[in-house]
Amino acid sequence: MTAKISFDGVGREFPIRGTPGRLTALEGIDLDVAAGEFMVIVGPSGCGKSTLLDLLAGLSTPSAGRILLDGEPVTGAGLDRGIVFQQYALLPWRTALGNVEFGLEATGVPRRQRAERAREYLELVDLAGFADRHPHELSGGMRQRVAIARSLAYDPEVLLMDEPFAALDAQTRESLQDELLRIWQRTHKTVVFITHGIDEAVYLGQRVAVLTSRPGRVKSVVDIDLGRRDSEDIRSTPEFAHYRHRIWTLLHDEVARAHELEREAVG
Repeated sequence: MTAKISFDGVGREFPIRGTPGRLTALEGIDLDVAAGEFMVIVGPSGCGKSTLLDLLAGLSTPSAGRILLDGEPVTGAGLDRGIVFQQYALLPWRTALGNVEFGLEATGVPRRQRAERAREYLELVDLAGFADRHPHELSGGMRQRVAIARSLAYDPEVLLMDEPFAALDAQTRESLQDELLRIWQRTHKTVVFITHGIDEAVYLGQRVAVLTSRPGRVKSVVDIDLGRRDSEDIRSTPEFAHYRHRIWTLLHDEVARAHELEREAVG
């Protein structure tokens, strides 16, 4: 079966300002993501997680290898990929409804249809009653819901999420994790989700790809099977603890190495 997304020997280098040298952020990334899969990527700070997402989004180009989407090389940004960043990036002069409509305008959706579809997606993220509020009138969690609705409204095949809940308090973060899972189960989107949080990775992911410290490589891919039951607090189960410990163990040495690299850079 052909993968929805395929990273094939992907590497990314950056010039080091003021020197002839180059920094290798990613090296030899091989990773397939199936259609409709929720893939989470974790790794220590500076390992290239966000760089990998930028490459998949088409916002930058690999220095080596290639990224395939439905078997075709990614050569730039496209409406087949929606992106949700840590910072909400909402237009402050537009209402929640206007922000969700924004992406639809670029695709040429007629005005009346735009408003209908935007309301439908605000309802999907439980913000039906807040369509006329501006971003400054919404909480952080609400703003991120608007950002998710905006990315989903033009119906991309793939949803790319770069630490979207990192700036939120713990209770709001857990609430939005549940919301995101509900939306994913309803829409069957392919999701690639970047996080620093091991608990978040285990809770959300069907598979979790663990990257090494810089240069980022795929150290291991962990299949997650929590056998979810609606009435159960899944975070308190032995299965959750097992997966959490497994990923923590994989990351432990990489985080130590990343700190060592930071100290060397400062020294």
